[in-house]
Amino acid sequence: MPAISKVLSTGAAVVALSLAFIATAEADGKLQEVLARGKLIVGTGSTNPPWGFQDKGGKLVGFDIDLAHIIAKGLFNDPAKVEFVTQSSDARIPNITTGQVDMTCQAMTVTAPRAQQVAFTIPYYREGVALLLKKGGKYADHAALKAAGAGVTVSVLQNVYAEDMVHQALPDAKVDQFDNVGLMYQALNSGRADAAATDASSLRWFMKQNPDRYVDAGYGWNPQNYACAVKQGDADWLNFVNTAIEQALTGVDYGDYKTAYETWFGVTPPAPAIGFPR
Repeated sequence: MPAISKVLSTGAAVVALSLAFIATAEADGKLQEVLARGKLIVGTGSTNPPWGFQDKGGKLVGFDIDLAHIIAKGLFNDPAKVEFVTQSSDARIPNITTGQVDMTCQAMTVTAPRAQQVAFTIPYYREGVALLLKKGGKYADHAALKAAGAGVTVSVLQNVYAEDMVHQALPDAKVDQFDNVGLMYQALNSGRADAAATDASSLRWFMKQNPDRYVDAGYGWNPQNYACAVKQGDADWLNFVNTAIEQALTGVDYGDYKTAYETWFGVTPPAPAIGFPR
């Protein structure tokens, strides 16, 4: 019996030690967990240029990828210390809440209902809808399109909101919906459509790939903020990620953000003003 009691006592001590270790790890929080692990784990996409996609060599690239490298640099002074978990858009929230990833950066629109499930960081990009035109085409800009009224046809990716969305910018235009982006652009190229309504980020990326063929109509609408997301309940981790993103937008890491912005959107973002913080 004494031997059995000793075994039971030893087993209980091991369990207690394990529970204490787990409790300590949880108390330390995600920031200390990531630092101890030595790498950041980020959920992102792999089929959505310019945010996250595979280049010709199969390497994962894009604006969200560059942002994750900036955050890894803040953690480890080494932007390479990040592991990417490619995921579908409907896995963005579940993978955070179940702890599969430390954070998600995946062209994720901030909404109040989503904020009940995850904690959003400060926004790093404001998305919207824009109108792509052929260079030298019949209509020079949004004002010309609007003046033409029902004589204008706009191609757009098919969804239940497409027609109402286009009519917010061009109330009288005809709307031609397509089930993939390639066909939407093909309609513009063939003259079947006078303009293509698409995400502003996609428009900038497409124009960067085809600088002599297309122009921006100069009008954007339907704004929405993109932000990364982390699990709720860990203020230190959220504060760190917010700090890293804020310094990329307006502080010491602005050079990295500027380079990424120019690479994927073909334009230079406004430089942070020196003086009183905005």
